[in-house]
Amino acid sequence: MSDFTHFNEQGRAKMVDVGEKPINKRVAVAAGRVLVNESTFGLIQSGGMKKGDVLTVAQIAGVMGAKRTPDIIPMCHPILMDGINLELSLDETSLSVEIKATVSCDGRTGVEMEALTAVSTAALTVYDMCKAVQKDMVITDIRLLSKTGGVHGDYKREE
Repeated sequence: MSDFTHFNEQGRAKMVDVGEKPINKRVAVAAGRVLVNESTFGLIQSGGMKKGDVLTVAQIAGVMGAKRTPDIIPMCHPILMDGINLELSLDETSLSVEIKATVSCDGRTGVEMEALTAVSTAALTVYDMCKAVQKDMVITDIRLLSKTGGVHGDYKREE
């Protein structure tokens, strides 16, 4: 078990001690999408959904999700984030809500989970806002696009 940093001597899960790691700039970008039907797409686009402005509410929910990441992902450290930005857009070709989250901090551990949680929360909010008119929406393609900083170096997804 000595190769696995998230296990103690008894083989039980633990939160890794990052106290000795240097503080550096970290940025993570994640993305995902919600596939909807033509009718739902039109309601989102026109602002006709009964619960309100789907994209604005989902954007705010994504920010809130990023901030609550350590509350729902057990081994995530509470991080003082410097910035959280969500971009939501409509893709008429694929009938989808496209979601992108960028999270940054100066810290000892990365913000990948915060970016992924932001996207997931925004996608779930789109579903919640639209479920009265469509039950078979698909939340898909949630993925890390890039990350910078840390001992493992930078990462950029090849798409």
